[in-house]
Amino acid sequence: RLDPQATLQWSFIDRWGTHPKLISAFADRIEAQIKQLTDDVRHTTPILFSAHSLPLNVVDRGDPYVAEVGGTVAYVVDELRRRGIHNPYRLVWQSAVGPLRWLGPQTESAIKSYGSAGYTSLVMVPIAFTSDHIETLFELDIEYGEVAEESGITQFLRAEALNDHPPFIDALATIVKEHIDAGFPTSSQLLLPDPGNESEQTRITREWIAAQGQRLATSI
Repeated sequence: RLDPQATLQWSFIDRWGTHPKLISAFADRIEAQIKQLTDDVRHTTPILFSAHSLPLNVVDRGDPYVAEVGGTVAYVVDELRRRGIHNPYRLVWQSAVGPLRWLGPQTESAIKSYGSAGYTSLVMVPIAFTSDHIETLFELDIEYGEVAEESGITQFLRAEALNDHPPFIDALATIVKEHIDAGFPTSSQLLLPDPGNESEQTRITREWIAAQGQRLATSI
């Protein structure tokens, strides 16, 4: 309706979760919180990378989100190791709602578990969020902050979201420039259907993106 004559040309930047500048920006945010820990727990405090969970029926269809979030975590941990930060870590999942079975372990359960195990400090990292919103400012900071306090966690720190962190802005600019310089490629990964039962809406979207990529390729 906004472009009935299809005059706009669309190009999609896809799969940048392991871009070196993005990884470095995440590591900056985590390192800043590690430095805030007291000396006695600075090197032993677990880092909990928290991402939005998915219903297991979505995971079972083959959605690559879980693997890709894990890839980002692996690259960030690698960068932290290069900076001399060797804290243990886990990837946990937040924001599950409703009666369906969701991907775990859940962030809230992990906080309670580590408190019960005697840990008194945690560093939380909103790894799948690039800006602050209700799931960082309220869910992580307030709701899970209360859970941490009730669980005996006395140092509950949360890495800032990337927001307008200059290295993150530089990462975005670099990713856009690399996409333009490469001739606006359409990711083959983006066009691959899930091996499970693909929803009709997902199929329509995927085919539309493919058509846009072909149209753009013939015009440049």
